[in-house]
Amino acid sequence: MINLFENQRISDQPDRPSRKKPIFPVQAPLRDYLTRYGREVNLPASYNDLRNFTYTIPIKDKNGNDTAWEKASYDMHHWEYLRETLVMNYAYLKTKGDLSFVNHLDVAGIDFCFFGNSQPIRIRIINKYNDNYDHYYIKKADSSRIYGLELEHLLSPNRIVYFTKGDTLVEEHIPGIPGDIFIQDYLNHPSTNQIRLAKEFVKFNERCFAHLLGDMRSYNFVVNITPDIVDFQYRIRPIDFDQQSYEGRKNLYLPQFFKENKPFVDIVTKHLNKESIEQYQAEEKTQMAFRLSSAKFRVKELLDIMISDNISSDQKIDQLKTELADFFDQPKYLRGHTMGQIVKTQIKQTLLKSLKLIPRNNIRVAD
Repeated sequence: MINLFENQRISDQPDRPSRKKPIFPVQAPLRDYLTRYGREVNLPASYNDLRNFTYTIPIKDKNGNDTAWEKASYDMHHWEYLRETLVMNYAYLKTKGDLSFVNHLDVAGIDFCFFGNSQPIRIRIINKYNDNYDHYYIKKADSSRIYGLELEHLLSPNRIVYFTKGDTLVEEHIPGIPGDIFIQDYLNHPSTNQIRLAKEFVKFNERCFAHLLGDMRSYNFVVNITPDIVDFQYRIRPIDFDQQSYEGRKNLYLPQFFKENKPFVDIVTKHLNKESIEQYQAEEKTQMAFRLSSAKFRVKELLDIMISDNISSDQKIDQLKTELADFFDQPKYLRGHTMGQIVKTQIKQTLLKSLKLIPRNNIRVAD
């Protein structure tokens, strides 16, 4: 077994994901897949509708510092249209279009993010009876992001709720403490069980690498804390899927190598020995193999579509397959000509040992 945390080094100037990743349009085979599995729905409000704001105001955090978000304002006629249609979007996310509850819901705010490739828009929905609120996001539909959402939904312990309509993608809010805030306010708190947190970071690192989800810097994932019989349990969840199998550097798919995540790596090296790390890696791979077993036909269908899709450049594809072939000492990676082929090989390679433990008739990713 390869211990990813052995000889861990994080450079002061680590490689970074591309500053500007292109948006890859959703092609017909992926659109058919989304329709078949209930992801493509008739959303009433589109991303382009929300870009027609008149002006924006910067949003400050609780300490008065600028954030990446700005509050959007619209003319009155357009605002009334958005209030109605955005509540209907929310109904699709929460009740698959059941509109019987929408009369007591309203839009409390619309925020626009200029940072990042997708430039997401955050919708704040409020219950008019009790002031309880929730959020969801509207983004440009990007095929690489959709592949990331689907693979996370199928292979991780986390279920993902999202829908598409044309060039619009609607995602539910994933609750949790952003990783950078967790490092700042919770990591060294006396109530934090760093051993359990270190275990979860090892498993998170394994999940990202298995299906090549990149750019998991601390502000691109959240930490969930769940009270247990004794102490707490932790779950790390990605919240940004923009960098699904796009980059060429292998290390960009391993959260352990980002400078922003060094505090998490430090608790791993402090609290876990080699044998424990390998145990937790094996546990996560086994769970992924069982998930793959229960969704084998859907995963195969998704990967077959991904193989024929263009979601990266030839240069990045050649670099990634070469680095993975060297890392695993497996020349089979070199036969891949698309990111989809590399992802399929990566899933089979990382889960190979665990797949052998499952009855033969339960697993068949691809020939």
